[in-house]
Amino acid sequence: MPPISGSERVNVGKNERIASAAGGAALVALGLKRFSPGGLALALAGGGLVARAVTGYCPINAATGRNTAGEQPDALDLTTAVTVQAPRDEVYAFWRRLENLPTFMEHLRQVRRLDGGRSRWTADVPGLSASLEWDAETVADEEGERLAWRSVPGSDVENAGEVRVRDAPGERGTEVEVRISYRPPAGDAGRALAGLLSPVFEQMVKEDVRRFKHVMEVGTVPTTEGQPSGRG
Repeated sequence: MPPISGSERVNVGKNERIASAAGGAALVALGLKRFSPGGLALALAGGGLVARAVTGYCPINAATGRNTAGEQPDALDLTTAVTVQAPRDEVYAFWRRLENLPTFMEHLRQVRRLDGGRSRWTADVPGLSASLEWDAETVADEEGERLAWRSVPGSDVENAGEVRVRDAPGERGTEVEVRISYRPPAGDAGRALAGLLSPVFEQMVKEDVRRFKHVMEVGTVPTTEGQPSGRG
């Protein structure tokens, strides 16, 4: 096969390439941490996705004559909950100020509020020197009860989030339910990536919520060693 060059060899769309790069880098980082055949397989799979993103070329698409750019795979939908020893109004106010999210969501570098209920999100991806950026819009703001947002149409990263808060029974603080949705790149590779990344994203969301609880109750962010950090 001749070397891939020129736009005529590109058969992967922009959004799919960005998502493949992010997911591939995450798999490479995760695989390299595991000194096992399974870890090597994850790293190799991640390397393939990164190559797919860099070149914009998918050999499976080329071999089958398929164009998967327009297909929409099922989204990853992750939900977790925690009870926080803090008043409900205080918990809701903390989430409502989206600029607070990077203090406990490790992958987020910045959330900046824009006009018209929109915000700009910047995220770091393990293994990539460049960051990812997208705009989101607030779609629900029910004081003291529910906050929801989603990426605007055409964003490089298609995702949504929802937070529900309610008083815990027995005056034990506030119950917080967090739901995060992420749509992987289109096509067969995207569906395979979703299967590989689902446990990774689930663990990431749970760790973010654990750090949120610590921030609300202690005022600091715990490090991976369990020691307080002054981040944020």
